[in-house]
Amino acid sequence: MIKFEQHTLANGLKVIVHEDHTTSMAAVNILYKVGSRDESPEQTGFAHLFEHFMFEGSVNIPEFDTPLQNAGGENNAFTSSDITNYYDILPAANLETAFWLESDRMMSLAFEDESLNTQKNVVMEEFKEHYINQPYGDVWHKMTSLAYKVHPYQWPVIGKDLTHIERVQMQSAKDFFFKYYRPNNAVLVVAGDVKAANVFKLAEKWFGEIPAGPRFERNIPQEPVQHEARVLEVYAKVPVNALYKAYKMSDRTDPNYYAADLIRDILSTGDSSRLYHELVKEKKLFSSISAYSTETVDAGLFMVDGKLNPGVSMDDADKAVKEVLQKMVEEKVSSEELEKVKNKIESYLLFGETNILNRAMNLAYFEMLGDAAGVNSEIERYLKVTPEQMQQAAAAIFRDENSNTIRYFSKN
Repeated sequence: MIKFEQHTLANGLKVIVHEDHTTSMAAVNILYKVGSRDESPEQTGFAHLFEHFMFEGSVNIPEFDTPLQNAGGENNAFTSSDITNYYDILPAANLETAFWLESDRMMSLAFEDESLNTQKNVVMEEFKEHYINQPYGDVWHKMTSLAYKVHPYQWPVIGKDLTHIERVQMQSAKDFFFKYYRPNNAVLVVAGDVKAANVFKLAEKWFGEIPAGPRFERNIPQEPVQHEARVLEVYAKVPVNALYKAYKMSDRTDPNYYAADLIRDILSTGDSSRLYHELVKEKKLFSSISAYSTETVDAGLFMVDGKLNPGVSMDDADKAVKEVLQKMVEEKVSSEELEKVKNKIESYLLFGETNILNRAMNLAYFEMLGDAAGVNSEIERYLKVTPEQMQQAAAAIFRDENSNTIRYFSKN
């Protein structure tokens, strides 16, 4: 049970405090409700670019890292399709340093051409290194555009095209910042050796005068139901043939998400998992294979991908994968197998709660989903899943007309 107190400032900033006096540290986490799904199709990669740009300094503080390091702290950030998340870890005695830094860059960035161009170049190099020059690096670009035809999940977080980052102008950057990186579009969580009353005072002192951003409604087009199997064949200079399959699945807040996540565990966690045991160990069709899900706020993807062994035909590999998935539809999971994966999930979630940063991140994430208290019922939701629900979820996901397949051939 993660206990917390919360308060909302007049400008809309949600502040959550979790006290833990068994540590001398504090974690400060700011989640902005902006990700790649908030971008326009003509200008993608903005949210990820801002993850970098936010470290370039603000109007009053030219360099973010040094003051935090001088206070004994460290920081980082990440961007997803749905959120951008910044966090600082530092001695609780120096908590106000993090408030000073985070509030100042929320107030306004420096917006200097040199800084923007520097980060554009960094992101473009990242794009080239991981998505253009890397074997199989273009898979996610191809898969998202294959699976999504309407929803902005149709491009990766890095962006749809390298030129979109290259063409970013300062005014567009300012417009994006002052729309999304505002207190009324953010959740601030502090966890550690702190007092809630003091944190609320600090939040008012450092964030209270930051103006709220414009009120807006997200009109994100929702993906229509898929009615046909989609297949794309790719030929490239890669080491071996590879198979990628994506099935539409429920969004992160849907009760069926928990059944799907347990299916993923049964299929892909550990050497005894079904995909590994049957297709790698027994039939030796794949050298490696895994399953995972995108865990997105809107309807996501259940992914299966693997590298084929030499001499294995793509048809045989694809057929074998579908047979393993179909077995989840036709046969109920045994109580023993289900109990095993539930125990793994429970252990994983409980272990994660030992870290104050994880607790801070989870509180922010669940508040973004609608209620921070949801973090405390997460384990219970997994434990309540029945074999019947697993079978129903598998039947809803693993339909051929719901599939998106990339057959990636090596032309070496």
